[in-house]
Amino acid sequence: MLAAPDRGAGGLMDFTWGVATSAYQIEGAAAEDGRTPSIWDTFSREVVGETGDVACDHYHRMPEDVRLIKKLGVGAYRFSTSWTRVQPNGRGPGNPAGLAFYDRLVDELLANGIEPWLTLYHWDLPQELEDAGGWTARDTAYRFADYSALVFDRLQDRVRNWGTVNEPWCVAYLGYEHGVFAPGRRDPAAAVAATHHLLLAHGLAARLVKTPGNSVSIPLNIGTATPASDDPLDVAAAWRADGNVARIFLDPIRHGRYPADVVEDLAARGHRLPVRPGDMEIIAAPIDMLGVNFYFGQDFAGRDLDGNTVDAAGRPVVREIKPDVPQTDLGWPITPDRFTTLLLRLHRDYGYPLVVTENGAVFEDHPDAGGFVEDTERTAYLAAHIDAVGAARALGADVRGYFAWSLMDNFEWAEGYAKRFGLVHVDYRTQRRTPKRSALWFADRLTSAP
Repeated sequence: MLAAPDRGAGGLMDFTWGVATSAYQIEGAAAEDGRTPSIWDTFSREVVGETGDVACDHYHRMPEDVRLIKKLGVGAYRFSTSWTRVQPNGRGPGNPAGLAFYDRLVDELLANGIEPWLTLYHWDLPQELEDAGGWTARDTAYRFADYSALVFDRLQDRVRNWGTVNEPWCVAYLGYEHGVFAPGRRDPAAAVAATHHLLLAHGLAARLVKTPGNSVSIPLNIGTATPASDDPLDVAAAWRADGNVARIFLDPIRHGRYPADVVEDLAARGHRLPVRPGDMEIIAAPIDMLGVNFYFGQDFAGRDLDGNTVDAAGRPVVREIKPDVPQTDLGWPITPDRFTTLLLRLHRDYGYPLVVTENGAVFEDHPDAGGFVEDTERTAYLAAHIDAVGAARALGADVRGYFAWSLMDNFEWAEGYAKRFGLVHVDYRTQRRTPKRSALWFADRLTSAP
């Protein structure tokens, strides 16, 4: 086994450049070596119509993919471990074959001078735990702690950067309220319960992996909520939107309490966060960095299109408006200036060192006969957002790294294989990997910090 690279007396590099993926999106080998189904195996098969059964076949092609990362010249690789590969069915002992795969991955990274950044949960909840209530069940947080211990015990001698729960807002609200992500439920009360239990899981895992020499973070998807005008109704609507997406996670982690206005808004909808004595102290377990997954910012108005200020249930209107700017092929507005605003706000209001753990874009790719993609739009997107990070750093934000999403095209959740985020083009028929223009540009950009 290899030792992790020396990162200097401060324990962190001045600036880390990296690329990112997640287990279900790239690994494939869905039923090999003891792995059992996750909620995304079920949802993709029943709802999406395409699955991650093979994906990028990373499970079998991992050494090739690590060499690809090395050729890009980045210093770090952010990946997730598959819960059901490590601990089939979400309970019991570790799976030797699954743990051995991550042993090999970490050793391969270190042998190539690449720092592993491990995320413990990127949405692949064991289906057996979902059948027992999923994230609406408090017990799932404790099952997550058990799984985290299996990974930590195996890899702690070589992995120094640990992320806990990736984008808990997406898990809770897209998965349990809106039903567009696994497990596909449409129950607002379930989303509220899931929110608290995901935070509890984070705190339990953070306490576990917080040891001398390690760095602990949680990657949150955070945009910006900007009032559509200076009308007080629009200002209030933007604040409510910010509370429901950002502050509901940030405040418990940093301050050990939920925002009072968010709790009041939930109560007005008949919902209550299932907090028990001692929970908030666990959730506020110390972390070293805040992971920031940024894709776009939004505007909000306090009136609907008919001019009403309350909805049918008598609640204040919070109407989302997409800024009038160019969009990606997912319909997401391109707002790099708001990225700077966000990083400065997080630095000012929460005081954590920041790492951009995801940032990237979908555009329609047109590979030539050799698989090369001249993706000028994605390249421009990355350039603008890296410049936005540089602007935030110049104004005092403590941003210590940037990870492009994603290393390569992969299974894009509810979009299946129709949408591509990758710096590297993947021909899913042949599994051929070809760096795009954006990958070549990114490799050149790594010579200095933003």
